[in-house]
Amino acid sequence: MPRPRSDDKRSAILAAATRVIVVQGLSAPTAGIAKEAGVASGSLFTYFETKTELYNALYVELKLEMASAAVTGLRDTGEPRDQLFRLWQNWTSWAVSFPEKRQALAQLNVSGEITPISRSAAGKGMTYVAELLELIHASGSMRKSPITFVVSLMNSVVESTIEFMVQDPTNAKRHCKAGFEGLWRMIT
Repeated sequence: MPRPRSDDKRSAILAAATRVIVVQGLSAPTAGIAKEAGVASGSLFTYFETKTELYNALYVELKLEMASAAVTGLRDTGEPRDQLFRLWQNWTSWAVSFPEKRQALAQLNVSGEITPISRSAAGKGMTYVAELLELIHASGSMRKSPITFVVSLMNSVVESTIEFMVQDPTNAKRHCKAGFEGLWRMIT
């Protein structure tokens, strides 16, 4: 009879995978991830049948965590501009607060290992954000551009903003606001 799975061990494996990906990249051996998690190599495969399954689970978990942080308090902030700014603040704050998670997520995001099913599952955490962006996009200066292009531009601006916030923490709030103002001018 197989041993019951432990949520703590699963969480330890995902946290270890995050740290190992940041240092060694996506080609890191699963044995290294297991060692970092403090579990036997075979135990890792009790929770995730393959490395690809592990990476997909980590991707979904990190995206949903980021989305949850980003949407905190959004529905309570009023106008679309205020809501988007709150989203922006929450998103950049999460990224600055959890640099390893952000770095691991960036690598996973461009990986060919992440399945469409995982991308879809992760996207469900951003439903309200998508609705907000659609509302802003519909009347903005880029309304004739595909929303996917606008989202891609937003992601680029937020990544640049986060980099400045990390490199110059004394002026992080100023960088956050300036990045948002640039984005707002671009899309409205």
